[in-house]
Amino acid sequence: MSVQDDLTAVERSLDGLVQAVGKLEARIGSGLDVRRVRSDTDHLRESLALLRASLAGGAPPGRPGKAEDEMVAIPDTPYNSALWTDAEDEGLGAKDRHAP
Repeated sequence: MSVQDDLTAVERSLDGLVQAVGKLEARIGSGLDVRRVRSDTDHLRESLALLRASLAGGAPPGRPGKAEDEMVAIPDTPYNSALWTDAEDEGLGAKDRHAP
């Protein structure tokens, strides 16, 4: 079974869910809880369409496009000590105060 077959199966299942939610809504009305479920099914449909589009574009799931990971250079030079004036050591508090 291919990925496209899996996506098609998910779409069919989602269509069945949408129909079942419609029947439920017809029976009990469109209260807040039913509207939330309807909204969730709409989000699932949108997410599935995005997944199908990203797979069709050749991008791995969860990665926008084919951009290479960018290397960020961190200089070896020390930071300006003025940046740390009045800073507290994490978990230790300020130098002139004692821990509780």
